Amino acid sequence: MPRREGFTLLETLVAMAIFSLAVMALLNLAGENTRTAAIVEERTLAGVVAENQAVSVLTARFAPAVGDSEGGEEQGGRAWRWRMRVALTEDPQILRVDVRVSAPGSDAVAGEVSLFRSAS
Repeated sequence: MPRREGFTLLETLVAMAIFSLAVMALLNLAGENTRTAAIVEERTLAGVVAENQAVSVLTARFAPAVGDSEGGEEQGGRAWRWRMRVALTEDPQILRVDVRVSAPGSDAVAGEVSLFRSAS
């Protein structure tokens, strides 16, 4: 009896199972890429907000007052909350300024910058 051309049912089912596993892995990878992109976007925008506050401290005519302050800024179509801590250092002529940025409704720090500035 001559052999027929084509695949058997068992061969087809095995091929479909292997193909479905590959598709599942690719879908999982696509989901991870989407989540990672969102995290990178959040950290980048928060970093820009922190750097904006740092630049304003460095370019201000007068040094900021020692203590904590907070405020908000819009960046990338989103509202951000920043907190600034100004502290004295061992050298009375130098201040340390720490800026931490988080998304509204979250206490997690998404961006952070530290700098030193003259106290005068």
